[in-house]
Amino acid sequence: MRTAAGCIALVAACLAIAAGPSASERTRWHDGGSAQTAAPTDLDALMERVLARRDDNWKRLQQYILEERETFALAGPGGARLYGFQRDYSWFPRDGVFVRSPLRVNGVSITDSDRRKAEAQWITRERRRDAREKERSRKAEGEAANSGATESATTDDSAAIGAALEPAFVSYAYFLKFRFEPGHYGLVGRETLDGHNVLRIEYYPTELFREGRTRPGRDVRRRDADVEERMNKVSLITLWVEPARHQILQYTFDDIDMDFLPGRAFARVDDVKATMRMGQPFADVWLPRDVEMRFAMSLATGRIDARYRVDYHDYRQADVTYKVR
Repeated sequence: MRTAAGCIALVAACLAIAAGPSASERTRWHDGGSAQTAAPTDLDALMERVLARRDDNWKRLQQYILEERETFALAGPGGARLYGFQRDYSWFPRDGVFVRSPLRVNGVSITDSDRRKAEAQWITRERRRDAREKERSRKAEGEAANSGATESATTDDSAAIGAALEPAFVSYAYFLKFRFEPGHYGLVGRETLDGHNVLRIEYYPTELFREGRTRPGRDVRRRDADVEERMNKVSLITLWVEPARHQILQYTFDDIDMDFLPGRAFARVDDVKATMRMGQPFADVWLPRDVEMRFAMSLATGRIDARYRVDYHDYRQADVTYKVR
């Protein structure tokens, strides 16, 4: 059940994108909509609204269910299959959280007892995650000059979900938490994506890989801080944004260059690519459609290729009427 979080966390910890163009070479978005050199405040204002709106979609329509298919394939030298799996899940709201219920593994159905056990374990983990998020928010609000108002708890399941932490499948889709960093966005141009007119924007982060946790030992902290700083310096994220709705339709990490990491004499990461796409299963509601990650590594024995993909499909509104027999 922890495969998605583990695979995503592993790839996210390794992501470092080749350096993009310098600040003087970037184009900025202006109110007129054309690619031109202008004050960065226009594009910054757009991205601030885009990132602030990220949670609006799943909160707007809480009572829905969906299906998930998770696949992983690992190939060795010559393309020989080393390992792989295909797992199917169903997502639905229960007790104020979205539950990920296992259905099949490699085409074999999960027994009812194993499924109920997995659901109970999932709810327990989600409540622990909720407690951690609330504690983190409480500390952040205490440090902020203008802390936000807290929401009152209710017994209604729909309201409880709206006030709780975001569903795990939304967290998986946004596996790297974008921080709003003014002056770190560049407009590449206008494009069409899935029939929508979008802006292609590059994001040059400085704090994307800052983990923010205390590590024992001054030398360990200094080493990790140095690696995080280098990863931030060479990172580039490309976003496709629908400007009228302030909606991210897709973001991509590619052209990874991690030559600065230690151990290149034994293993070298050749390539890492990651893409998240959003879909519109309901009117004016955008939710994750798929997440795909690929990486390649060269060892003394040859090249290793891996592909991890999650597809979210068959979104539909939950039936709130139940027949009790």
